[in-house]
Amino acid sequence: MNQKQKVTIYDISKKINVSAATVSRALNNNPKISLKTRELVMKTAKEMNYKQNHLAKALKSGKSNNVGIIVPFINHSFFSSVIRGIEEELTPNGFHVIICQTHEKIDNEMDQIDALLNIQVDGIFMSVSKTTKNTNHIKKILEEGTPIVFFDRKKDIKGVSSVTIDDFKGGYIATEHLILQGCKRIAHLAGDFNLEIYQNRYQGYLAALKAHDLDFNSNYIIETNSKVENGASGVSKLWELDEKPDAIFSAGDYTALGAIQELKRRQVRIPQDVCVVGFSNEPFTKYMELPITSVDQTPVTMGKIAAQVFLEQIKGSQTITIEKKVVLTPELYIRNSSARNLTL
Repeated sequence: MNQKQKVTIYDISKKINVSAATVSRALNNNPKISLKTRELVMKTAKEMNYKQNHLAKALKSGKSNNVGIIVPFINHSFFSSVIRGIEEELTPNGFHVIICQTHEKIDNEMDQIDALLNIQVDGIFMSVSKTTKNTNHIKKILEEGTPIVFFDRKKDIKGVSSVTIDDFKGGYIATEHLILQGCKRIAHLAGDFNLEIYQNRYQGYLAALKAHDLDFNSNYIIETNSKVENGASGVSKLWELDEKPDAIFSAGDYTALGAIQELKRRQVRIPQDVCVVGFSNEPFTKYMELPITSVDQTPVTMGKIAAQVFLEQIKGSQTITIEKKVVLTPELYIRNSSARNLTL
């Protein structure tokens, strides 16, 4: 059985006895074509099951109505929520999203940027991988004249807008909350310091200690990836110390979860003996048997604002680079894992 041939504008023009150019203009809603002819072309195209070649249309108009979103992982609640926010803003504006994930590998990131530029997306939203140090492949997007908006994880590149949260403040309010619970020996399960967000959370932690005249203990800092098993191994290292911490501020919720599991295994009481605070406010944190205190990153809002920045940028002059740095305010959700002095 032969594959059914695609209907072309020439087939439509032949059927209704007008030129192919007229059909093309009518399909593109050209006001020079009478309303009666446009309606006839549209009706005939629908009857003949005509599908427009969107790539050809993009090549001709320079606009594809597609945008790319590049994230490290799509199965993390934070990133999927940002994507939801972007879609909620862009879909009513006629845009479709193409989602790519890097798995934290710069080679994947480079390939995905090339692929998105090849299909002529109108913009790229991006949260960089932790292995991204050289940014030449990102600058290539600018060279192509394609708008780019960083969210959450960013690189400082002139002409590139970003939407982030105040990670420094997030680290500060998390640590200060632990201090206000009476904690004095606060450990930090830090994220990968290759990423600016984790450096900033760490700096917030240090600033809170200093503001409350608490000593810094380098033995309490453990740099690790945001995985449950790493939270457990982090606690194991901390519990080898003679002076064990009475609180843990984790730069991620998954490591906080692993830390809590290991503390329970060691029969350490939470929060009476050790308070624990995470970061991200992942959905699971509030549904645990012991709900976890966490810093919320407002991911849906982040996505919506990133999309608004993009829409504003493409409406501006093509010759003017619009650069916006939007920093959102984090919020601490206090739950049982740290609440010694509160009635929940």
